[in-house]
Order: sequence, then structure tokens, then C-alpha cells
Amino acid sequence: MTTAEPATRTGPYQHYVYAYPHKTAYRALPDRPSLKALWAAEPKDTLSLYLHIPFCEVRCGFCNLFTRIGAPDGLTGAYLDALERQASAVREALGDTDEVRFATAAFGGGTPTFLTAAELDRLCDIAEHRMGADLRAVPLSVEASPATASADRLAVLADRGTTRLSLGVQSFVDSEARAAVRPQRRAEVEAALARVRDTRVPVLNIDLIYGIDGQTERTWRHSLDAALAWRPEELYLYPLYVRPLTGLDRRGPGRAVGPDPAWDEQRLRLYRAGRDHLLAHGYTQQSMRMFRRADAPPQGVDDYACQTDGMIGLGCGARSYTAGLHYSFDYAVGMHQIRGIIDDYVATDASDFAHAEVGHPMNPHEARRRHLLQSLLQAEGLRLDDYRARFGGAPADDFGPELERFADRGWLTDADPSTLRLTPEGLAHSDAIGPELFSPAVRAAMTAYERK
Repeated sequence: MTTAEPATRTGPYQHYVYAYPHKTAYRALPDRPSLKALWAAEPKDTLSLYLHIPFCEVRCGFCNLFTRIGAPDGLTGAYLDALERQASAVREALGDTDEVRFATAAFGGGTPTFLTAAELDRLCDIAEHRMGADLRAVPLSVEASPATASADRLAVLADRGTTRLSLGVQSFVDSEARAAVRPQRRAEVEAALARVRDTRVPVLNIDLIYGIDGQTERTWRHSLDAALAWRPEELYLYPLYVRPLTGLDRRGPGRAVGPDPAWDEQRLRLYRAGRDHLLAHGYTQQSMRMFRRADAPPQGVDDYACQTDGMIGLGCGARSYTAGLHYSFDYAVGMHQIRGIIDDYVATDASDFAHAEVGHPMNPHEARRRHLLQSLLQAEGLRLDDYRARFGGAPADDFGPELERFADRGWLTDADPSTLRLTPEGLAHSDAIGPELFSPAVRAAMTAYERK
């Protein structure tokens, strides 16, 4: 079995790994396989459903997600029309109604709350009536921004069964928000949080970012305490990245193209301070990024912890996962290219939605690698008996050199022989561990990807 060589770039912050392979490893599928054939032999009784809304009121300086700023008159309605056509085609491809059940659902983007209240109601209808997901019976997570978390939108989401609402705050310090090119004021953020709490959605998540220019341990603690005042059930702490073609990259591309030891040290220092502060306030660490209040209600599978297959993604920025293929639509970061992809999506007819267009085949070795990567980056780690039941061996049989390197660096603990688990310092270096587990083939495809 081929062993991946260590990633060439050093430092703790290489890639945020929430899915493997990365979308930049996807390529056009010349045979355009039918969804019916792709899903014919797949288990369909515990599927995950994801609906992607590629619109935002502004684009943050650090964002390289698939989204555009604003929408001309009629575009959001036309996008929902296309989403409905896609949902109908996908649901038909899945086959027998009695075999298809959804265990989780999520609306992401972009910013789903960019849609009006009526459009959000329609989005829920598409998930329920076209796909057959019972949104009031499964965990439903929705992403929002302070600027668009209006009372009427939140009321629709609460009424339709939302169990988790994630608000992208990033910083409670106005000057830091401006430095991250996220124009918002703390007063607006606090008002949005009050509206979310008024809905009584069971789980509030607040996203914060560390590593912003001018941020200090004092201002970082200020943001953490401002968030803790709302007693959020979850908090995500993200290191700032400057990705190519983003707003911050255009301001000063140096950080996007090479290591920056001083910045790495700043981010590590702030990460450790934030982690320790949350642990002292009754939160448990679920991953490098995710912290959950000890008494928070369970939500099922953590967002983006996709160790298993069975993901149905609808919308032009969504991914879908079967055992043999991960597929989506074309990917871009540049605004002109994103607009073109959205326009193409809106013009797609139902028959074309019945085929996969862009993707990455998954062979058994990549499936092992993906499971190890996604599991190891969770604080609970990888149970060895689970890996053996799935793949017939031990992780060390397949990835011995990589695991030896991690152990030598003090990133693996041997406290529990039944589980492969990262040490606290290993968790701190998750964004180095993940990329080091990428296969040579995936790494080569990512390197060859033409940015657009």
C-alpha cells in the first residue's frame, strides 16, 4: 500500500481539513455517471442532507467558500427553482421511498439567511416535500450571519424544526472585524444573538477567529467572554487563514504563499489561551475547533465530521458522498467564475441534474485514509475495533510511517490501547496532521488545480 510522504510545507497551519479529498482534487467526470447507478447499491436508511445557498450580503476577507455577494432581482428565486429541479431528480434517482430516510439535515453556504423568510420557508419545503426529510424529526443545523438573522427569518427556521443555529461572529471587537474584512458592529451582533435566543432553538453556536491583525490575548479573551455571556451550547474557534484570491490575499498575498513563523506562534498562543479558557468555563473539546458546553443537548453527528458516506448535497456548492465517488459541481473562489457557475446551475434542466458532473473516485485505500483522517482529528479519536470491523486490519498496518512520525512528535497518546487518539498538543496541530495524511494522488491533484 502506498505511503504518503510528509507534506513539504512546515508549520502548524497548512489546511483546514473538514472533508477529504479536498474539492481542488475534484475533476470533470467524462462519463457523467447517472445518480441512479451511483446510489443503487448504497445504504439509504441514514442519509445526511445538505442544502447550499451561495449568497452573502458581503464577502469576508478570509472567505474562500463558494458564494457570491448579493443577488440581482430574481436570482434567488431562480436558484430555488433549480434547487427544486435538482431535488426532484436526485430523489427519483434514490429509488424506493420506503428505503430512503434522512438522519440529519443542514443548510449552509454562503449564508442561508440571505434568503427572505418566504424563501427560507420554500427551502424547507424542498427538503421536506421533494427530498422527504422530516425536518422536525431530525437534527437541523442552519448557518446565519448577524446582519441577516432577522426575527422573521429566525421564526421560520424555528417553526420548521431547526435544532442548531450557527452565527458567524468572528470577533466582538469592531476593529478586529474590520481587519478581517467583516464589516459589522458589536451592537448588531448582540442584537442578533438576542433574537436567536428568543427563538429558543436548542443549540446556539458562535464562530470566533483568532490570528487577526492587531489581536492580542487581551482582546481575544474579550471576544471569548462576550460570547460566553450568551452561554452558547457550542463554540467554534477558527485560526485565520489567508487563502489565494480572497480579500485578505489581495491586501497582502505574502501570508497566502509561504510560512510565517511569527503568525504561527501568535495563532498557537491564542488557540491555547482560548482552549484553556473554554475548558475552565465548563466546555468540553470535541476537536481542535469545536467546544461544546457540558450540559448541551446532543445533536447527533457533529457538523462536517463525515467519517461515513451517504451525504446528499443539493445546490451548486454542495458535495455528495457515495462509497465509490465524491461529487459536486465546479468550484471557484474568484467572483466572476462563481457567478458563471451559479448562472450555469440556474439554467440546468432536470435531466442534467440526474448525472454527476465533477468529482473524485474513492478507492479502498482512499476510504481508509479518509476514515483515519476524519476520526483522528476528533478529540475522542479512532476506536481500533471500529477500524478493524470496517477495513479488516489496524491503522498501523496501513499508515505505519505516518503514525510513527506523529508519535515521535508527541502528537499521539498511548493512554488507551483500544483507541488511537491525539494528545492535546496533537489536537493543536490538527491542521498539520490532516494534510500530512493526504495521499500522493490527492496531493498531486490539488497541486495541479488551476485556481479560478
